[in-house]
This record gives sequence, C-alpha cells and structure tokens, in this order.
Amino acid sequence: MNKFAVTVLTPLLLVFGATNCSAGQNPESAAKTDKAAAPAAAADIPAGARAIIESYPDFFGENAWQKGTLVWKDGTKTVYDDGREKSHQQLLDEADPEDMFHFVYDAGLSPDIPYLHDPGRSRNDAMFMKMYGNSAAAVQRNLVTVKWFGQNLRVPSVNGVDKALRAVADELAKHPELKKYLKSSGTFYWRQVRGAKRMSAHSYGIAIDIGVNHSAFWQWKNPSATETSHIKYSNSFPMELVKIFEKHGFIWGGAWYHYDTMHFEYRPEIIRYAELMRAAKPAKDEPKTKK
Repeated sequence: MNKFAVTVLTPLLLVFGATNCSAGQNPESAAKTDKAAAPAAAADIPAGARAIIESYPDFFGENAWQKGTLVWKDGTKTVYDDGREKSHQQLLDEADPEDMFHFVYDAGLSPDIPYLHDPGRSRNDAMFMKMYGNSAAAVQRNLVTVKWFGQNLRVPSVNGVDKALRAVADELAKHPELKKYLKSSGTFYWRQVRGAKRMSAHSYGIAIDIGVNHSAFWQWKNPSATETSHIKYSNSFPMELVKIFEKHGFIWGGAWYHYDTMHFEYRPEIIRYAELMRAAKPAKDEPKTKK
C-alpha cells in the first residue's frame, strides 16, 4: 500500500455510500444524497486518483471520486486502495490503482536509480482491460495505424494513444541525430510478462519498443538476477529522446531500477502524478518496500 500519496493529501475513506436521488425522498434525505453525490474537491482526492481522473477524461467525469472509490462514467466502481501492505513482487502482481503510484516517476534519476524504484511498472490490469479491452480481439478492434519512420505501427485510438504517438513522431522528425534509435520492434502483442501472470503493457497496445540494437534490459545485463537482486544499471539512449516521449504522456523503461531502455509506455497518469508531487514538494524519502 502506498502511504505517500495519503500523507501528502487527505486520508482515504474506504466506504462507498453515494446513491442517486429518486422521487419520493423527503427533503432531509434528498439533501443528504445531494451532498454525498457532489464532486469531491481536488484537495480531498489522493494525488494518484486525481492523476487517473485527469488523465482519462473519456472514462472518468466530475463525480469520479466518491469516498475511496473511483467511479467510472458507466457507473462501475473500482476500489482505489485495497489497504494491504505489499512486497515488491506483490506490487507488480497484485497492484490496485493506488499501488501504481508507489514511486514517483523521474527519468532524471538515471543512472543512479534507487533500489527497486520502478515507477509505473505496476499496473492494475482490471483498469487497463476496462479501458483498452479484456482480450486480444477486444483490443484489436480499437487499433489504428500510425506511420512511424517508414513503419506502420498499430496502437489504440482509445485515450488518444494514436494522437500522442503521432505527436512524438512529428517532434522526433525534427531531430535527425536521433534517427538511429527509432526503428520499432513492436507495439501491440497480447501476452503476459515473461515469467509472471500479469499482463504486459504491450497487451493493451500502449507500449512501443524502439532501438533494440542500442538498448539495455536488466535481465540481459544481469542474467542470474531476480526481482530483488542488486543489479548494475546500463543505458545508451539520449535523454533528449526520452523527454520528447514524456512530453506526450509516455514513460520510459529506462527510469526503472529494473531497466528496459527500449520500452516507452503511454501512462499519462504516471507523468501527472509526478507533476502533482513536485508541486506539493513531498518529502525526499519514499515509502520502503518490504523485502
């Protein structure tokens, strides 16, 4: 469980109780219902929940936060924080929405990334399946083609992923010195993360791998390492390239302790959360993960 966002903003209330007014209610009960259904003030919403709501407006409206619960536009309710203290492995395999914000994203930490610092590597699969599709066929129905330096890439139109990637391409086209990093080895590929039961971001079409010949991956460089091993960092991607992707809502796998430098992933909520944390001037020390 991520205690960080809770201490910066307002403690979570874990009981959901908002209902709609209906004809026949007495004035007192109707007033109570109206008050419960009123949009929560920004200061009353945990930073991570606020980042989700602001980053995905097609799915969340002004009443999206109600007492510890994310309420989708279609009425679906998702508990933000399951209240469990989790190990590093559990943050990856059993992430609730709040766990996605256990660390604050900052590519500028490279190469001195703190131990196990993997911002955005945790994903709540239920949330991403609801947005992008819960099967290969469902995701594929929303894929469109984006031209990428002589290649045709398939990414979702959902949440404007296609528009964001086109914007990245347009900006990168102005930097011929970065061309050698841009050949893509793939976007959509419905699969689980190797050696795990959780889904890869490629399953939703929101990840793009580029510049494989110039990339580094933590398991390639540390073949005997496990998720909790101390590993040596490696990267040859220029930060100018990274910043262009970040500008359009993509996080970089090279910002992870378990680095994957070819990997860029459309996660605007992770970028937004980092902005909110910088604005709030949080303490330097992040919550420690159990070992």
